[in-house]
Amino acid sequence: QVQLVDSGGGLVQPGGSLRLSCAASGIAFSIYAMGWYRQAPGKQRELVATITSTEATNYADSVKGRFTISRDILRKTVYLQMNSLKPEDTAVYYCNAHKRGADYWGQGTQVTVSS
Repeated sequence: QVQLVDSGGGLVQPGGSLRLSCAASGIAFSIYAMGWYRQAPGKQRELVATITSTEATNYADSVKGRFTISRDILRKTVYLQMNSLKPEDTAVYYCNAHKRGADYWGQGTQVTVSS
């Protein structure tokens, strides 16, 4: 059974930092592209960052220079380090595992940036 467990969200002040984690099980983690997406109230889910099986990364323009995605093959975990957080980063963040013919999602973790 495939499972992606998101964690690490919370309430943080503007300018603060959080690190999200996504622990995967039931998949051949090393061959999947992993990603983080987010969905704010009343908005569509959007891409935040992705990392391929060869460690190539891609970021939304809105988070470039502030967020860093990484993966630990041995722990089957993908991380999203978020620095210099802004109120507009407030959303539910979802982990994604993707390969041709398969897409899996975590349950989401809430990030709220507010003073």
